[in-house]
Amino acid sequence: HAGMNFAGVFRTPTIFFCQNNQWAISVPVSAQTASKTLAIKAHAYGFEGVRVDGNDVLAVIEVTAQAADKARAGGGPTMIEAVTYRMGPHSSSDDPTRYRPAAQVEEWKRKDPITRFRAYLEKRDLWDEIDDGHLQKEFDDLITDAIRVAEKTPPPPLETVFTDVYAEMPPHLREQMEEFMKSGERRRPEISDKFPL
Repeated sequence: HAGMNFAGVFRTPTIFFCQNNQWAISVPVSAQTASKTLAIKAHAYGFEGVRVDGNDVLAVIEVTAQAADKARAGGGPTMIEAVTYRMGPHSSSDDPTRYRPAAQVEEWKRKDPITRFRAYLEKRDLWDEIDDGHLQKEFDDLITDAIRVAEKTPPPPLETVFTDVYAEMPPHLREQMEEFMKSGERRRPEISDKFPL
């Protein structure tokens, strides 16, 4: 709210990109707002709101490019609502089968943006299985290299959870940090070794 209000008042060159996956844990967007869209909320802050099929890669690129051009030209902020669907659970403790019909999930699977964009490229002879294999190997190598670097990197000191938030740490946060550090020192070694902080 504050950011959008500021952007509207001062006409900042800002793009607010809202990935509307239609769920807040188990609550559908229809039970979260009376607005027909989320994009329309931008109007209350005095700037344009645009709704786009978030599963259409080219449409998202086009709308975002237009918003960026407008911002660069001094036209102020834009809110983009990219409508998509959260395919998986909200978290590891969530069971979306309790509140989402299977048919709805299947319908959205057919709209998968990667599948759609790949079909678009293949139809124009811009992509094939060989390209896919090369790209997959490149990504696998990048991920493997990143994992190796992460595994060799020592964990940061515990206090970094609290530092670099404020220029000067407020007393209540310093107190929390000190308590946290004491609890970290008291942890049992057999747990600490398996789950380092």
